[in-house]
Amino acid sequence: MSMDTRDGGPAREVEHYVDPTPFNPAVTEEMTEEQEQFYQASQWQIMWWKFKRHKIAVWSGVVLILFYLCVPFAEVIAPYGPNTRDSLHLFAPPQSVHLFNEGEFVGPFVYGMTSQIDMETLQWVFTEDTENVQPIRFFCRGASYEFWGLFDADFHLFCPAEGGTLFLIGTDRLGRDQFSGLVYGARLSLTVGLVGVTISIVLGLFFGGIAGYFGGFLDSIIQRMIEIIRSMPELPLWMALSAALPVTWSPVWIYFGLTIILGLLDWPGLARAVRSKLLSLREEEYAKAAVLMGAKPKRVITRHLLPGFTSHIIASATLSIPAMILGETALSFLNLGLRRPAISWGVLLNEAQNISVVTVYPWLMAPVAPIIIVVLAFNFLGDGLRDAADPYK
Repeated sequence: MSMDTRDGGPAREVEHYVDPTPFNPAVTEEMTEEQEQFYQASQWQIMWWKFKRHKIAVWSGVVLILFYLCVPFAEVIAPYGPNTRDSLHLFAPPQSVHLFNEGEFVGPFVYGMTSQIDMETLQWVFTEDTENVQPIRFFCRGASYEFWGLFDADFHLFCPAEGGTLFLIGTDRLGRDQFSGLVYGARLSLTVGLVGVTISIVLGLFFGGIAGYFGGFLDSIIQRMIEIIRSMPELPLWMALSAALPVTWSPVWIYFGLTIILGLLDWPGLARAVRSKLLSLREEEYAKAAVLMGAKPKRVITRHLLPGFTSHIIASATLSIPAMILGETALSFLNLGLRRPAISWGVLLNEAQNISVVTVYPWLMAPVAPIIIVVLAFNFLGDGLRDAADPYK
């Protein structure tokens, strides 16, 4: 109790609120430990904690990991080879997977297909044969392949029934399985962005570091070069450089040529970001102290300045990969990039250039789905990394 005499009147008692909950020092001690853990954590630990709160980015990372599993294990996941042809199933529609047959549980299976030619349209017409039940085999032996070019193997994650077919997304004009093509195509379409971004990061850090640290005449030359490159239309420039690649090159050389082209044209944006950051960081006290202690410019840039915004470089690189994937897809779709026998999502979409074919065989547009999913996943992942790398969030 206390006495209140503010109004000059008679004193009156004022009640004080007291929390009846018993004091628990463990709670305060736990909060203190959490605060100490946060203050003692490294930059990468803080980034990871902030990134985990971005649920969409986390799930996008999981989706990308599942897609990238197709890169080393494409032969195991795909039930057929990338160029295996079935002359009896040209433009075959997707086969639906069932679990029950006539009310009885059978497990995952597909019905066999019967085909005949429509003499009016001269097209193959496929119908399900409900009497022909073909169970899907798992962890089985099927078509042989050379795993990573090291040894011969025939193990697959799943296979068609003995003497049966398994076309989950249909076939193309030569009877090649679309699902197997998507799995093998992920190997080139997903890695072209990684290789291209690696080239872009190296060039961006090199030219951006020189321009931001030294400034002056070198900065002016690099900035004019960046402006010239960025003033050119991107897609026509890609097309012109891709068309300049020799036709006699093998698919491997065409692949590396495309990645180099994509990397050479993507570095200006990162170089400008590096330059602007170095212009501000080189005036910091720790950078000036390193110079006064006799550190060479290379050491100052690589050991003191660049690590200060490595997280931002990772975030920007993550956002650049989808652009390169779309670039390779566009060039291959226009028949200026990869070509058969190389397999990529753009090469598969090249089969769907004729709109009349697409209206009759819509499953030829199946490669569009993984492209959209991967591009969106990379964008969400890049947003999450950018938010986690922002020190003011």
